[in-house]
Order: sequence, then C-alpha cells, then structure tokens
Amino acid sequence: MYLHIGNNVMLMERRIIGIFDLEITSQSKITAAYLKKAEQDSVVIDACEDIPKSFLVCDHPYHDQIVYLSQLNSRTLQGRAGNGEASPFRF
Repeated sequence: MYLHIGNNVMLMERRIIGIFDLEITSQSKITAAYLKKAEQDSVVIDACEDIPKSFLVCDHPYHDQIVYLSQLNSRTLQGRAGNGEASPFRF
C-alpha cells in the first residue's frame, strides 16, 4: 500500500518508520538535533507547498533513513495509513 503525503508524493507504507507532529516534537532538543543532522546529510525531502506540519521517517535502500516533510497533519496521515482503524502508525 502507498500513502499520499501531499504534493504528489507517495510513500510505500512498509518503508514508514514513524509519523510525527512537527510542532510538538521539534520542541525536543534531541528531535531538533536529529532533523538538523538529516538536513546536513541532505536526506530531508520537502513534500509540501505550505508550512510543514508533520514529518515522516522512512527507511531507504541507499540511506539509513529519509525524512519527508508534509503539510498534512500527522493525525490525517495516520488515519490515511490505517484507513481510520488501528494501525502501527498510531501513537
């Protein structure tokens, strides 16, 4: 299955490690450092036209992890991933 995260970007659900709310998690120093390092390593892909509201961490065959920024709310993405039912992406 694929998950549409905005701006015509589709991700394979089995590659998704986590879906996170950007506003809440970026308050953590550890998360802020992780995102900064990912940006320095050029593994952040911006999949939004507006201000990002969430980010997804995905595994990738050529990198340890890829970070996607999405303009969609993390709950919206989690609902899409599990069609509103119990899903491994719900925290």
